[in-house]
Amino acid sequence: MNSQTVLFNSYLKQNFSLQGRSAQAWMAILGFVLLTIACYFAGAAAMLRVVYPVTALVVGLFLYWRHPILYIGFTWWMWFLTPLVARLVDYRVGWDATRQMLIAPYLVVFVTIITFLRHLPSSYRQGGLPFILAFIGVIHGFLVGLIYNSQIPVARALLDWISPIIFAFHLFINWRDYPSYRQNIQRVFLWCVLLTGIYGIYQFVVAPEWDRYWLIESKLFSSSGKPIPFGMRVWSTLHSVGPFGSVMQTGLLLLFTSSGPLIFPASAAGYLSFLLAQARTNWGGWLLGVIMIMASAKVRVQMRLITIILVMAMCVVPLTTIEPISKVVTSRLETFSNLQEDGSFKDRSGSYDRNLGLALSNVLGNGLGNTWKVNEKTGQIEIFVIDSGILDMFFTLGWFGAIPYIGGLILMIVNVSKYGEARFDGFISAARAIAISSFTQLIIGSGMLSVAGMILWGFFAMAMAGHKYYQQQGIRS
Repeated sequence: MNSQTVLFNSYLKQNFSLQGRSAQAWMAILGFVLLTIACYFAGAAAMLRVVYPVTALVVGLFLYWRHPILYIGFTWWMWFLTPLVARLVDYRVGWDATRQMLIAPYLVVFVTIITFLRHLPSSYRQGGLPFILAFIGVIHGFLVGLIYNSQIPVARALLDWISPIIFAFHLFINWRDYPSYRQNIQRVFLWCVLLTGIYGIYQFVVAPEWDRYWLIESKLFSSSGKPIPFGMRVWSTLHSVGPFGSVMQTGLLLLFTSSGPLIFPASAAGYLSFLLAQARTNWGGWLLGVIMIMASAKVRVQMRLITIILVMAMCVVPLTTIEPISKVVTSRLETFSNLQEDGSFKDRSGSYDRNLGLALSNVLGNGLGNTWKVNEKTGQIEIFVIDSGILDMFFTLGWFGAIPYIGGLILMIVNVSKYGEARFDGFISAARAIAISSFTQLIIGSGMLSVAGMILWGFFAMAMAGHKYYQQQGIRS
């Protein structure tokens, strides 16, 4: 048997092996979906509050070991869809103040702690210092939290803080698979923009009963609108307006790097729902991201981006002239001209005036779990929202934790700003823009936690992975 035959047989064996694993992975995902649907419609919806997170973890572990690329996509979809599943379950069996189903995406992400522990000893030499610094900062907050706060809130907060870091580390350390990861993330966010955009428009026009029920029970009227048609601020399948704004901002920026027949319908639905979310912070983040992508692109790519933006404007602007959409969007845009009188702006400014000095004087910090308190009347764990990521870092981590955490973020900004690969790889350009624009939003929100944190840390990691991949390939800009 000659060498060519041996190579051909090896290729066939590897190819069929990958196909077999892919089929098994899709069967696991499909089984998870069918089990969820069966429980919901077979009168066992209440069981999903336990079955759903546990099954998601099992599927996540299976995909992590057997099909790492699909694991990445599955993880993102868990963040996108789990809040909607939780609302549907609540609508059917009653309100769950603990929101325990929302733990599912965190459990799926926590699987990557395996990657972190396995590669931590060698990660410094590979450029993983930012993740190590941030991890040290969070562990400091965790240890302080164990001293000052209840164990359950500390554990819950640990998932919030640590999940984005270890997931991002997983993306970075697997830089050799950067092309596959890039393709998967582009495809996932394309479908996310299309589907969540369509549902967001439906949510605004119809106000589904399960979304109205969630809004009434959560009492978030000031931030999410009224539980009536044309009265809601859109949050689509996500947990609230803020996370939806972060996801849609990211997806719309990534669309500039994608191609195919779904781009235009996805953009039309995405931009319209993005406007209906009335998320001004994310509107500004999107604009900053576009400017950064344009600044790093070659002239030919700049012209293409301008053409895409003009075409999208032609598709979306006419839709915004229809009442009552026009009234909602116009009134929100008008607040930019008079921010000093805006209630949200006043609240955030007041929060800084009251708390900045107190936060900066907190050397050790209050520890993880300090924003999660047990309601003495209901016995349920509730979160106290701090409308500033900077304040949250210093209150929670103190100087000893916040300095390495912020240091890791700043180190990534400095590194990715130097990458010349952004001139020929549009994804690296978009990932860098997404990550830096997300970082700027920490001034007015805790965007380092939950799905916003996944975006912040994850896209920094993808830009770093792309840079390392091209370095090893010997490709320069």
